[in-house]
Amino acid sequence: MSKIPSVDEIDRFIADLIAEDSADHDITSISVFDNNIKCNAVIESRDHGVLCGIDFAEMVFRQIDSTILISKVIEDGTEIFEGDVVLDLKGNVNTILAGERIALNLLQHLSGISTLTAQFVESVKSTDAVIMDTRKTIPGLRKIQKYAVKMGGGHNHRMNLADGVLIKDNHIKFSEINGLSISDVVNKARSKVGKSVKIEIEVDDLDQFRKVIDVRPDIILLDNMDVETMEMAVKINEGRAILEASGGVKINNVKSIAETGVDLISVGALTHSVNALDMSLTIL
Repeated sequence: MSKIPSVDEIDRFIADLIAEDSADHDITSISVFDNNIKCNAVIESRDHGVLCGIDFAEMVFRQIDSTILISKVIEDGTEIFEGDVVLDLKGNVNTILAGERIALNLLQHLSGISTLTAQFVESVKSTDAVIMDTRKTIPGLRKIQKYAVKMGGGHNHRMNLADGVLIKDNHIKFSEINGLSISDVVNKARSKVGKSVKIEIEVDDLDQFRKVIDVRPDIILLDNMDVETMEMAVKINEGRAILEASGGVKINNVKSIAETGVDLISVGALTHSVNALDMSLTIL
């Protein structure tokens, strides 16, 4: 459903980052170095993980100074180790240092996402479950964060509210106040959007699950259910709907969740609370 950000989108995004950091007026470097001093610098990993954001980092330096010679040593989606050089730079020391923090911020954050995603994917590799992201993203960064999830081997859930019907607890509660049952809610949504749009509904327990399974939503989201309850839902389902587990998913319990037989596992932590992968820029 989601799309990788276009080159134009990334160009505009990076231009905003450059303006935010006043990278065209780095008074520290200007005051320390004479004009047109050349240097060689590298960005290297100080950690083990999965690289993401190398093209974005390159675009940062190209926007600041098109004369910098840039060599990508490692591509996105590649496993990297401490000491690996990922980007080689040759050019004006002032402009290289002006782009340092922006490039590192992008690389560290996005590589943190791809690394954590890869860990979740690895944990469930003995099952058929698919690791998904959510809309729990940092405002303004959703497309590139979801790109990082893909680089880690995960899959994207909805990009935005227009990407599909997802009926959640507040939709259900307010509809019930107005006299509609949970199955009525699914039928009403189907009558309005037709068969071409997937309909997903969130359920909290097996009672709700049994009420919606016969009206055939495309996907049923099992919200904050324990493993035993999810196993029961899988048995009741008998393959009629795609089942998505969500809520309370962590690296130490994701395999147990996957082994229940659910199809999808959505993990908000992939984007909303990830640790950055440590990287540095060094002038040689």
